[in-house]
Amino acid sequence: MRRDSAGGHALSFAVSDPHGDAVRLFVQNLGHVRGLITGGIAMSDDQERAPHLHVPEPAIRPGGVPDFSHVQIPPAGSVRRPDPGETPENMRDLAFTIIRVLDRDGAAVGPWAEALEGALDDEALRKGLRDMMLLRAYDTRMLTAQRQGKSSFYMQHLGEEAISCAFQTALRKGDMNFPTYRQAGLLVASGYPLVTMMCQVFSNDADPGHGRQLPVFYSARDHGFFSISGNLATQYVQAVGWAMAAAIRGDRHLAVGWIGDGSTAESDFHGALVFASTYKPPVILNIVNNQWAISTFQGIARGGAGTFAARAHGFGIPALRVDGNDYLAVRAAADWAVQRARRDLGPTLIEYVTYRAGGHSTSDDPAAYRPKEEGAAWPLGDPILRLKAHLIARDLWSEDRHRQAEAEVMDEVITAQKEAEAIGTLHSGKRPSPRYMFDDVFAEMPPHLIRQRTEMGY
Repeated sequence: MRRDSAGGHALSFAVSDPHGDAVRLFVQNLGHVRGLITGGIAMSDDQERAPHLHVPEPAIRPGGVPDFSHVQIPPAGSVRRPDPGETPENMRDLAFTIIRVLDRDGAAVGPWAEALEGALDDEALRKGLRDMMLLRAYDTRMLTAQRQGKSSFYMQHLGEEAISCAFQTALRKGDMNFPTYRQAGLLVASGYPLVTMMCQVFSNDADPGHGRQLPVFYSARDHGFFSISGNLATQYVQAVGWAMAAAIRGDRHLAVGWIGDGSTAESDFHGALVFASTYKPPVILNIVNNQWAISTFQGIARGGAGTFAARAHGFGIPALRVDGNDYLAVRAAADWAVQRARRDLGPTLIEYVTYRAGGHSTSDDPAAYRPKEEGAAWPLGDPILRLKAHLIARDLWSEDRHRQAEAEVMDEVITAQKEAEAIGTLHSGKRPSPRYMFDDVFAEMPPHLIRQRTEMGY
């Protein structure tokens, strides 16, 4: 028995006909024989039969050998780059490949690399590497802090740092991201204070949300970072609506919606694409395909679409599929989509192919549903190491400089953590006042809430 390409079960066997030729029959679902050849008589496949439920399964489970042979990876630089004004009908192929810029030697090659010339100088590249390193160091400390009981919850970005860190550099002040819980790199790359981020995670008295949100549910309007919601996929329709409002006002700003592969199964995802397709506002719709939702593999949400990027075709929206572990490829694709939006050419959908190397959150144990060695087998590598190799190949970096930078960013994170913890953590220090539960709901607080607040002594 083998697994079929969709992740379900298939049974394979051979029967010899009277002439000695082998007839191979593939049965698509275990227990449902499509055809049976006996004595030279074949049963018709048009007969009625009881329906069955097909449940996709990942190819490998814990204890198995990781296998990503199904991920078709084209050579770096081999995928064409159309003009941003290209019609969706003429670029359907780009939803079924992977745009890559960095090759295995660290060189930036191909048309997408050429489009980046002049967009990123040497210092910008070094900053990009440092941003990813800073986010990873921040994750390491906050994950440990949660295990120590200093916060109730945390979600890390391990292996996905390039996507948010690179994309942010393509935006302007005034553009608005509508993120999920794994895009803190947008804040890091825009210079948002680490202390403020940590205060939100610790839910202390300096938390900008006053303890009313889950840890890592940041909100920073001045940095183009819309409040994160725990209701999956709601941010997608909000991004489209914000972009529609910008178009109505004539603002030269764009919106960016972010979603994970699992949440594309939510109805809000499809609703967002309907409105984006119809009204063509300046919005970029990003899908981070990190192969796993909480504990279900991406085949559950993807269904029979082949790729998540291909979902855009049914709505007449141009789509790209990008190597999410390639900092330069992410930036090149972001630039392409931004150009479309700023030229009033409508929405773009981008799927980033990456891998969630850590758990879904601190409440998750990935060893329960996938092999422990799977992350190391991921064929697109580590985004930090890949950009590091590119800088070294260009004599802009070195192994010694990298070790020094690792120490510098960790020192920066530890210093910020000490400052945040001095204010308070989950079980110690200063906490937000309960009076904040009444604030930021109504522009003018109604009498019954004023009365309730007074009864509480605030």
